[in-house]
Amino acid sequence: MKFNLNQFLMAVSLALDFVEIDIRGRSTNHGKRVAYAALRIAEKLGFKDEDLYDIVSLAILHDNGICEASSRDVKDETNEEERKIEHCIIGENNIVNYPFLKKRVDIIKYHHEAYDGTGFYKLKGSQTPIISQIIFFADYLENKFELDKIDANNRKEIRNFVMEQSGKIFNPEICSIFLQLESNESFILDFKDNFINLALSRGVHEFDLELSLKEILNITDVFSKIIDSKSKFTRRHSKGIAEKAGIMADYYKYAEEEKTKLIIAANLHDLGKLAIPNTILDSPRKLTEDEFYMIKSHTYYTRAALSQIDGFEDITEWASNHHEKLNGAGYPYGKKGDELDFNSRLMGCIDIYQALTEERPYRKPLKHTTVMNIMNDMVQGGYIDGSIVSDINFVFSLT
Repeated sequence: MKFNLNQFLMAVSLALDFVEIDIRGRSTNHGKRVAYAALRIAEKLGFKDEDLYDIVSLAILHDNGICEASSRDVKDETNEEERKIEHCIIGENNIVNYPFLKKRVDIIKYHHEAYDGTGFYKLKGSQTPIISQIIFFADYLENKFELDKIDANNRKEIRNFVMEQSGKIFNPEICSIFLQLESNESFILDFKDNFINLALSRGVHEFDLELSLKEILNITDVFSKIIDSKSKFTRRHSKGIAEKAGIMADYYKYAEEEKTKLIIAANLHDLGKLAIPNTILDSPRKLTEDEFYMIKSHTYYTRAALSQIDGFEDITEWASNHHEKLNGAGYPYGKKGDELDFNSRLMGCIDIYQALTEERPYRKPLKHTTVMNIMNDMVQGGYIDGSIVSDINFVFSLT
């Protein structure tokens, strides 16, 4: 299918913003601001269209490993340093199947290397890829100063900091270019939340690739891993649902296209959970009303991200309807009956089955027979589709 890379990248950016909000307490658009600063610097360094697209992509993806690295136990400062290195390694490994326009190696891995060799890997000067140096500079400034908040009060402070660190932690040429850019008011205003999307879209050409659904599935496997790494209690949740979706698609004798789309939807169904704090996801107690309200928002966030991608219309529906119920008691839209197509109903049932057979902070995994009793009670209550539950019982009682 014709796959718009720009739309997919913006969906990825929104999803990774969720992680930044939870783990770092940052406002939205952090990745986009890093990407915009990197884009404008790269333009001045003479990079052209395909390179600029890849640089923006890499800048948006630079912290994609932070979710998994942050889920590891950290007991002292040494382990904290190891975790920082780990998120670079994880992030590099995660993007192996990402559809860059050119081959990109070790950019994410080395995006915390300082110009003077004081980074994680002690690389100095040109030993670090120039794109990594650009992203390091943009990310460092964004984290330290929050570029959307540049004003008359801190502008001089930012300039002084960049000049002080030129030739130390930052490449002098990159510093010189930034100081030129910073003198222009429009560059500063472009970082504001109201303008950052427009600023990025102006600077990056549109690119489409002809990708098979199988190739798109390989890309979404990356995000399935990021989603599942959010909590130690959901390590295999999306993967497990994707596996079961494939098994049920075979049982129903789906054509390969519909089967693959269903598996993609399974991979991405909990994308919005990246926005939910782990204190809620891993809570061993009953959630408060406000916490449950926050949990219920995750399907809305999933739809918000996936609906940006042309050709993902079915995938978006199946992924984001998985907590709707036939009697209208589900969320976030309260859809019911005929408003839920068969694959939305199927995804909802598989999600329930997978969740009940997994360990949670408040219980051990449940056995198949216990799960089926619970699901049949839900059928009786009008919540889920009885025929699908019967098929799930038949298929998974044999595995």
